Amino acid sequence: MANAVLEVEVPLAASSLPAHVYVVALLLLLVVILYDFLEFHFLRDLFRGFRGDCVKLTFDSSSKIYDNVVSKCWVLQGRYLATPWLSSPHFQIAFLSLYGRPPVFTYRRQLFSVSDGGTIALDWLLASDVAGGSLDNDIIISKDESTPIVIVVPGLTSDSSSAYVKHIAYKMAKHGWNVVVENHRGLGGVSITSDCFYNAGWTEDVREVVNHLHQKYSMAPLFAVGTSIGANILVKYLGEEGEKTPLTGAASICSPWDLVVCDRFINRKLVQRIYDRALAIGLKGYAQLHRPVLTRLANWDGIRMSRSVRDFDHHATRLVGKFETVDTYYRRCSSVSYVRNVSVPLLCISALDDPLCTKEAIPWDECRANKHIVLATTAHGGHLAYFEGIAASSLWWVRAVHEFLYVLHSSPYMHGQKIENHDLNSPLDSSIDKGPYINLMENGLITAVISDVSDNEDISDANDEQRQIEARADNKAIVTTDDQEHCAPINTALDTPLLSSSSGQKEDEDADAITFKDASTAAVKRCLKQLSRRSQRSIWLLAYIAVVSSWPLVGSALLLVFRNKLKGLFSGSVRGR
Repeated sequence: MANAVLEVEVPLAASSLPAHVYVVALLLLLVVILYDFLEFHFLRDLFRGFRGDCVKLTFDSSSKIYDNVVSKCWVLQGRYLATPWLSSPHFQIAFLSLYGRPPVFTYRRQLFSVSDGGTIALDWLLASDVAGGSLDNDIIISKDESTPIVIVVPGLTSDSSSAYVKHIAYKMAKHGWNVVVENHRGLGGVSITSDCFYNAGWTEDVREVVNHLHQKYSMAPLFAVGTSIGANILVKYLGEEGEKTPLTGAASICSPWDLVVCDRFINRKLVQRIYDRALAIGLKGYAQLHRPVLTRLANWDGIRMSRSVRDFDHHATRLVGKFETVDTYYRRCSSVSYVRNVSVPLLCISALDDPLCTKEAIPWDECRANKHIVLATTAHGGHLAYFEGIAASSLWWVRAVHEFLYVLHSSPYMHGQKIENHDLNSPLDSSIDKGPYINLMENGLITAVISDVSDNEDISDANDEQRQIEARADNKAIVTTDDQEHCAPINTALDTPLLSSSSGQKEDEDADAITFKDASTAAVKRCLKQLSRRSQRSIWLLAYIAVVSSWPLVGSALLLVFRNKLKGLFSGSVRGR
């Protein structure tokens, strides 16, 4: 009998609870589900004192690239802390796509005609363009220019206008290097002029651009940065070329590595399927721009009805690229099979919480077995986002790549350049020289306009000698954020000395004066950066102390404000019973 009474009283007690209790419980449950679903890590960062997570580096034990280059990169030796209000990979990706806070500048456009008749838009950003100089088409890069050139390969359906591309381009140009963004075919506002489209493993365009730039600017070291699908293309190209590539160093950011694994992963969970649908919409928009060509080469009805990346690849990419199946396309175009053949210094950065390029596809063992590769993985960062700081105004991976290329260029471990003599009748001789410069990006598609431009009408930088002096001063010390507050100068060596030691006593005195000026400038910069780093940490510490110490006061204030409302709510519920 007692048991029966208890069984009746329990549901009666549950039903007698006020309605607002159930509402609050449901809201808490919803918050917990969303917190887990969106992979928030704010509370974890808070409990750890906003220290961030260490960057995990994977490399061969005998790697000279790590011992002499990466070991001097304080960004890679430190930690990464995501922007607190973007403590979710999905929030980071959304913020990057919708806003991104890219720097404001204008590219110089050059149309590049490849051997099969296709057209690529090369968008240049010179060091002089961000140094306060006027944008003048008559400024050229001489063939004897020794300023490094960075080639950026964007991701899927991205071009030079994407926020993350602008971040890396501006960072390198601000440092004094020249940057060129190699837009994929059909992107960047350029129409398709051949029956070839780019795909996740299409390396021919990168190969022709790299060979041409190396042939034309043989004195300038060439570096490359690939992002997402562009990273897969770049690594595959490096593996195909091996020692033959004229690139002296490269960086791969958020590469999918194994397209088969990523294809399975992106269809596994609800949040991944949302990304899959969004990417398919972007691909269909790209296809719509080139509908006349795709209607002839692919299954247009299937493209129009595609609801995933795999559907699009089945009806378009597979047919245009002449692959038997979609999985055949994925396997042949995955860069994971080419990692062992990479022969240039390569930094690979991946986030373990990347919702698009899963950590399951990262070739840990292959990277560890290649002495030229250093793999840097972080616990957070999302896909190409890596926002840092309270204002989320910068990307961590951009700083890491900038420092890696900077130190590599100052070391003797760059991949040796090999100048090859091309046939005078080769397609490279009639490619980039026949493309006009376009200062402003036009809306809509543009077609390739071929004009006769002499070899001397290249891109150039004014004030070369002054920029070399400033670059030498910058090379004297590299100081970046690190949890242990490292502040050590890094010895560097320029490939081309500014002054000759056999020029006479006056030139020696000038060289000593310049060296003293450079050393003074470097010392001032070290002090300023150290003060900036300490002030940033002080701000974080003060913010943490303020939150912890003021929480009781805030709770009391909220209780006073809502006391009357809560009293009325509880009294009403009691009267209802």
